[in-house]
Amino acid sequence: MIKLSCTLIGAHADEWTGEDAHECAAILEARVGAAIDALGMAPETAQSFRETFLKPVAENLRTAGRAALLQGKAWNTAAGPILVAASPIAKDGGQPKQARP
Repeated sequence: MIKLSCTLIGAHADEWTGEDAHECAAILEARVGAAIDALGMAPETAQSFRETFLKPVAENLRTAGRAALLQGKAWNTAAGPILVAASPIAKDGGQPKQARP
């Protein structure tokens, strides 16, 4: 299990748990995308925001984030106004045992 926290500066904060980094990235894209749509940006501006900020964060979560989480390590990144942090959690909600090298 993974706990993911996301903040869209000045507009949105969210937190959820998911099974893996790919699922968390998909949820991140959907929820931040919905928040962007709710802001009422022009369609071209919203698309630019997604490409410039949201897409790189989600891809980083799928790659570097996934690698860190699989090792039992916390991970974070930011792009523009999007801040994201993920940490592995045990299925019972506690901290998992640290992965051995």
